[in-house]
Amino acid sequence: MTAAPVLSVAGLTVLAGEARGAAGARGATGARGAAGARRAGEPARRLVDDLSFTVAAGERLAIIGESGSGKSLTALAVAGLLAPGLQASGSVSVAGREVVGAPEAVLNRVRGAGVSLVFQEPRTALDPLMRIGRQIAEPLRRHRGLRGTELRDGVRGLMREVALPERAEQAFPHEVSGGQRQRVAIAMALACDPKVLIADEPTTALDVTVQAGILELLQREVRERDMALVFITHDMGVVAEVAERVVVLRSGRKVEEGSVAGTIAAPQHPYTQRLVEGARLLDAALAGTWSPSAVTGPVGGPLGGDGSPER
Repeated sequence: MTAAPVLSVAGLTVLAGEARGAAGARGATGARGAAGARRAGEPARRLVDDLSFTVAAGERLAIIGESGSGKSLTALAVAGLLAPGLQASGSVSVAGREVVGAPEAVLNRVRGAGVSLVFQEPRTALDPLMRIGRQIAEPLRRHRGLRGTELRDGVRGLMREVALPERAEQAFPHEVSGGQRQRVAIAMALACDPKVLIADEPTTALDVTVQAGILELLQREVRERDMALVFITHDMGVVAEVAERVVVLRSGRKVEEGSVAGTIAAPQHPYTQRLVEGARLLDAALAGTWSPSAVTGPVGGPLGGDGSPER
């Protein structure tokens, strides 16, 4: 029997510059503001276009695409965090709660226990003036109501879980390495005990050795906590390491979805074929076995609107 999805996205569309009937009117996201608003008659831009996918508890889904493909906007839409001027439609259900169009009170219950996010650069997510132990304590206090000894034990337990040294508890973010900062961000996300963890390019700024440790940590947490993982990346090589299924986005649209093994073995869409070929060439270059004859298709040229090489 297939497990019921803990995250269900159906027909998600994100528009930039959606027209409003009156100044300051609220859009489907519940956000207010004129940022990105368009003049009358100016067409809205579809940044995410009719996207659908599901993720079950314990499942690892990767969303891959180039910059501007809509993958990070999808993450923000799932958490109800789209900026003013961006309008979401369709459906996003997290653990049975609808996100699109939900009031802030509902979204506050979804964020944390429903879905938590880990971003690419933890420096932007961490307070530079607050010690690491206090930052991990904050979501434990706010979302789980821990106080006193329970709170201290919770902080130290999470630090052990993500392999942070004890001394990091009293350190400031700038006093630890980039990999350790990312582990702090993961600990803060896990503190909420989420049903869905979204990791948005969490290893891009890390070297290969540190990256491997973070990927291993995420996979272990999914397994032990039975939570869903949505891993966002532009790197097919990382997809092969961390995910079971993959959704390929290009210009806001899903062009392919399937198992990671099947997609890498036999990619169907021209854009996916280029991603797979690029990952193979990179592996060959790192192994010192690359040669021009290894190129089986046009890899270097620009893509046309359908993802095929331009002629």
